[in-house]
Amino acid sequence: MNTASTSEPYAHAEAMRQRIHRLSLMLAEMHQDQSPLVLLGIQPRGVYLAQRLQAAWKSHMPTASLDFGVLDPTFYRDDFNQSKVLIPEATQLSFSLENRRVVLVDDVLFTGRTIRAALDAVHTFGRPEWIKLLVLVERRFARQLPIHPDFYGWSVDAFEGQKVRVHWAEHHGNDAIWIENKS
Repeated sequence: MNTASTSEPYAHAEAMRQRIHRLSLMLAEMHQDQSPLVLLGIQPRGVYLAQRLQAAWKSHMPTASLDFGVLDPTFYRDDFNQSKVLIPEATQLSFSLENRRVVLVDDVLFTGRTIRAALDAVHTFGRPEWIKLLVLVERRFARQLPIHPDFYGWSVDAFEGQKVRVHWAEHHGNDAIWIENKS
């Protein structure tokens, strides 16, 4: 697919809804044994996706155990003490992750550095049985670390100098995925 920046979104609200629904079904298929699962949304934008996945999950598996948390890995980032100002947000996790099955959720996987920081942050709350990564958009060919999603909605080949942005109705007023030229 052409990834040149245009005035049209890469994906509209209905396509996002369908893809999120599909991702929730993939999680349900993986979760056949009904063991407790934790959805952990990465601040800030992974939280919107995690909330949508949680709602879709409950419609498929209303009796299955699904805990929900919010994780801010700001203090675990390798660029935390550099000149870029990073403003931390709240971590909301009222239970241990010890021996739990955790699905980390974020909107876009780009360099892998946020996910690396999130993996470090997770271990502050215990040692999970396993951790899987779910993202709405996997931006290929830009990884700086060997981190890859277990589940993704779209795989995008954006050019250097472009940014993949996910707009959420809760924050932007509408749902859409945009590929924009950096300015």
